[in-house]
Amino acid sequence: MKTLPTLALVSAALVWIAAATGAVAHEFTQGDLMVDHPWARPNIPNRPTAAYAEIMNAGTEADRLIAASSPAFGRIELHTTTREGDVMKMERVEGIEVPAGGSASLEPGGLHIMLFDAVEILKEGASFPLTLTFENAGEVVVVVNVEKRGPTADQDDHGGHGDHSHGDHSHGTTN
Repeated sequence: MKTLPTLALVSAALVWIAAATGAVAHEFTQGDLMVDHPWARPNIPNRPTAAYAEIMNAGTEADRLIAASSPAFGRIELHTTTREGDVMKMERVEGIEVPAGGSASLEPGGLHIMLFDAVEILKEGASFPLTLTFENAGEVVVVVNVEKRGPTADQDDHGGHGDHSHGDHSHGTTN
């Protein structure tokens, strides 16, 4: 597996900057948008994982998450989860709406940021930079904490993907 020598330095610098600027609560703000506690599960070799967060919009105009990128992953897509019978299916979406005065929850079993082709294995306690691109607010750089959390009630666990379908990924990417 390829490694990115600067990934650890970039992550450490972003964590230090976040701490030095008072962002120890793990919130990132850009204009009227706030990204609260971005996190991802540890990844497994040759398997995708996903990032989650709460995105709040205190503004009077809606915004939309339209892309994401990170030096830690080769490909990133915005996804939603749907249930077809007993099978959970992941589907790519072109954007995630963040309503004015409202929020968008990126969480297991729902909307999420799918992370493919990891540069290295990310274990619990690690972190990585993720740039979120919004239609109106522009780019918001966040630090994603890698946390080991249990599956949700519907057993959505992006670490394994054994029970999930990802459909056709031959379309374009957001990275």
